[in-house]
Amino acid sequence: MSYVIIQIPCFNEAETLAIAMADLPKTLPGVTKLEWLVIDDGSRDKTADVAWANGAHHVVAHSSNRGLAAAYITGLKKALDLGADIVVNTDADNQYVAADIGKLVEPILDRQADIVIGARPIQDIEHFSRMKKALQFLGSWMVRRLSNTTIHDAPSGFRAVSREAAKRLFVYNRYTYTIETIIQAGLQNLRVVSVPIRTNGPLRPSRLVKNMMDYVVRSVITMVRIYTIYRPLRFFLLIAAVVGFPGLLLFLRFLFMYVTGHGAGYIQSLTIGTAFLIISAFLCLAGVLADLISVNRRLLEEIRLQLFELKEKERK
Repeated sequence: MSYVIIQIPCFNEAETLAIAMADLPKTLPGVTKLEWLVIDDGSRDKTADVAWANGAHHVVAHSSNRGLAAAYITGLKKALDLGADIVVNTDADNQYVAADIGKLVEPILDRQADIVIGARPIQDIEHFSRMKKALQFLGSWMVRRLSNTTIHDAPSGFRAVSREAAKRLFVYNRYTYTIETIIQAGLQNLRVVSVPIRTNGPLRPSRLVKNMMDYVVRSVITMVRIYTIYRPLRFFLLIAAVVGFPGLLLFLRFLFMYVTGHGAGYIQSLTIGTAFLIISAFLCLAGVLADLISVNRRLLEEIRLQLFELKEKERK
């Protein structure tokens, strides 16, 4: 039996939600049970009423707006509680062609993937500026490097997640879940793949990307933060090397001059070089401490996973 839930995170989406839900599939090949879940993230309009009126099987509401990432995780938790084998996420603004949901589900049904990301035809989307297309390409390339995956469209919210993968995902960032969950999944050795999907024309301006610079800064911070959480020792050692290398060169420069009898005029090289080396040593120490903390975090993740499994056994 394959139970699939299609979830839609929403915030004040009463005007577009009905359009998005009208295209959702009611059946899928290889799926025995298919339901729709709407997450109302503290909307001030009639989003929840629209969801029920248009065939939602489940609606979960936040008492206040907690952000897209929190709404996404709330949906995953609810889907897991309901017993879903696969959770598909799509947007309430009808950005993605719902008929392509089967493409997302198929690799998981075939046990070829744990997470499937829908890759939009970025270069063919007319309302994307050249700058946005270039930044999308660069951002996805950076995510591939950090996560060791082959994802082509990292910011895409059109994705399917297996039950086992959903148990392991947790979002630390309030802004968005897209980039963070890919890096997290890749660093946990989950199988993440891309499939080409289609998009619809825009119904409204993006609420997530209010201006390009803000989105870029937030995305870079997210990448650095999640990589630091999962690879702290490597991250701090890299920074330590960047800081320590010029310090070592300055220290060797003074040492050479001192041996050749000209050290008196190069005391500044010794001072600055030593300062850089001390900072580098502290960064190495910080990396070791952060790595020890990350071990505790991994243990907590395992405990969290075991709690999910205990709940499943109790339901059975």
